[in-house]
Amino acid sequence: MMRTIEVLIVIIIITGAFIAASFFAVLPWPRQVSPMNLRRLSFTTLQMLDSNYDLSIAAFEVDNDTVWGQLQVALSASLPPNVLFNLTVYEVGSGTQQLYDMKASISNAESLGAMSDASSYLTASSNVTFNTVPEKIGEQTGGGTLYILNCSDANGWWITGYTAQSLAQDLYKLLSPYFVDTVMVQNTAQLATILGGNDLQGETHQNAVVINTFGEAVPIPSAYCQSPYSDGGYARYSYFLGQKVREFNWTWCSIVGYPFYYVSNTAAFPTQQNDWGIYGMRQTGGVGSIAFFRGLDNQAYGTSGSAVTDSGDRPNVVLSQDAIEACNYYGIYPSIYQTSTRALADSIRGTYHLSVGMHIFNPVGGYNPGTIYNHVSAGTSTITGSLMALGLTRTPDIRLTGVGLLSYYHPRLYRSEYTAYGTSRLVVLQLGLVGGA
Repeated sequence: MMRTIEVLIVIIIITGAFIAASFFAVLPWPRQVSPMNLRRLSFTTLQMLDSNYDLSIAAFEVDNDTVWGQLQVALSASLPPNVLFNLTVYEVGSGTQQLYDMKASISNAESLGAMSDASSYLTASSNVTFNTVPEKIGEQTGGGTLYILNCSDANGWWITGYTAQSLAQDLYKLLSPYFVDTVMVQNTAQLATILGGNDLQGETHQNAVVINTFGEAVPIPSAYCQSPYSDGGYARYSYFLGQKVREFNWTWCSIVGYPFYYVSNTAAFPTQQNDWGIYGMRQTGGVGSIAFFRGLDNQAYGTSGSAVTDSGDRPNVVLSQDAIEACNYYGIYPSIYQTSTRALADSIRGTYHLSVGMHIFNPVGGYNPGTIYNHVSAGTSTITGSLMALGLTRTPDIRLTGVGLLSYYHPRLYRSEYTAYGTSRLVVLQLGLVGGA
């Protein structure tokens, strides 16, 4: 009986202590338990107000009552009804002048209460321009010439939706700022000139980059539309190109499909077509790339072996991390996902003394859907010729060519800065809550 009484006394004591503690405890206000993030709300509001540059315009028209009236209406409409605000615009000074000089301010309350937070946003005047000056490829190491094949007397293939000439123009706009010289090779006669080791307009011939905009076809000068270059369905011409790439230490760029699968010259082959209705073409086939690599590696001419695959399932391929970083650095954004049916086998590296300059796409199943290969002879470390091969499906995207080359050569961007007085204004939006706490 005594033990029961003791238990009841303990229960009474504990209950009384809990009631007394609850009576004297001070619970936080609901807004303190789950407070509104005023700083985040402030910054989001500033971004929204400047989504169409309206805030930037208003920041430089502080004497325009109409503009500022519209800004106040937009600001009030953008915030919850229980939020107080104060928006202030400051001139950003420079040198020995005052750093921040207040120009205007609007508010919907005399005080923002005991608890408030703020965010800032930098705007620029409409007459300010931002530029980048790229480093020129080759200006420090020699070379620096970009040849773009724009031959008017050749046709392309596997460039669905484009002509080689339109691709050449787009590549010129995209890449010419990054090279010391950019030369458009306007016909196959000019191509014969540079293959012979001669320049077209005083450019540096050695260590150049040559972009073939004709897809799976390669323009062929009339002088090479005969034996021995016609041997093996013009595979001997591909072998000759490999020798020239080695001799001049060129980087030859194949922008889509099988490299060296056709040759094209509309004057030399006026009645011959590639079985798909594209005239002025002769098919070399898959042996074209083999012959090219043999020429690049200074091997005897031949066409035996394998180098490419035609994957019927059209596998998805993904840009490499290096290429993605180049996209962000240079502001060029192709899709990171592509389809490839013309990938080169990774096994060719050992056969032809090739090393990977960079993977533009991640390798898939023993094949490289987009890679820059460097030829390095056995026992040396010197690069003697390179091939960029983008073994993608049909429609070319020149941004991939641009990203690959820029990622490989990595010219630096020198970004311009503006420090002139009066070109920048700082907008500060301070928010508070009705009730103050």
